[in-house]
Amino acid sequence: MTNAVVSDDGDLQALLRLMAWLSPAFPVGSFAYSGGLERAVHDGLVRDSTGLSNWIAALIEHGSAWNDAVLLVEVHRAGADAQRLATVAELAEALAGSKERHNETMLLGDAFLSAAAAWPHAIFSMLPARTAYPVAVGAVAGAHGIAAKKAAAAFLHALASQMVSTGIRLGVGGQKDGVAILARLEGLFADVAQRAAQSSLDDLGAATVQADIASLRHETQGTRLFRS
Repeated sequence: MTNAVVSDDGDLQALLRLMAWLSPAFPVGSFAYSGGLERAVHDGLVRDSTGLSNWIAALIEHGSAWNDAVLLVEVHRAGADAQRLATVAELAEALAGSKERHNETMLLGDAFLSAAAAWPHAIFSMLPARTAYPVAVGAVAGAHGIAAKKAAAAFLHALASQMVSTGIRLGVGGQKDGVAILARLEGLFADVAQRAAQSSLDDLGAATVQADIASLRHETQGTRLFRS
C-alpha cells in the first residue's frame, strides 16, 4: 500500500510539473510564433478550422513536430551523458529548416531553461549554452523522472494548443472550433507520443514540404502578427 501511495505521489508531481512547464502561462513567449502558419493562412493553404486541424495533424504525424518528439525522447534517454546531450542539441539546431524556425526553437529553448531553473537540477549545467526547445524540455523532464511518453504527449498537446491559438488569432476558427480540434486530435497525440517513445534518431524525417515553404516565405512577409 505504501509503494502505491509513493507511486501515485510521483505521478501527481510529474503531472503538476508538466502542467506548469507546458502551460500557455509558462514564460517562454510561444504566443509570438506561428511556425509558418501565418504564411499558410495568408497564401490560402489554411482557410478554416478543418484546414487548421489537418495542418496541425500533418506536422505532428509527418513534420517538424514529429522530429521534435523524436529529439525530445532521445535527449530524455541521454540522461546525464553530457556528450550525448550535446550531440542531440547540435542535431536539433541543424534541423531547423529556416532562419525563423531556427530563431523560434532556440529562443523558446533558452526561455524554457531560464524559467524551469525554478526547479533546480544539475542537468542545467550539462546542456549547451543555447538549446533547442524540444531538447530543453526532454532533458529537464528526464532529469525530473517524468516518463518520456508522457513528456512527448504533453509537448505535442502544448504545440497543438499554440497552433490552435494562432489559428484563432488569424481568423480561421473560433474558440469552440479550437477546443474541437484538440478533442479530435487527442488520439493522435497519444499515438505519436507512443511511437516517439520507441524511436531513435534513425526515425527522424519530415514530409511536410508546404509547411517548410510557408516558414521560408514568412521571412519576407510584410504585414504580420507573428515572428515566424
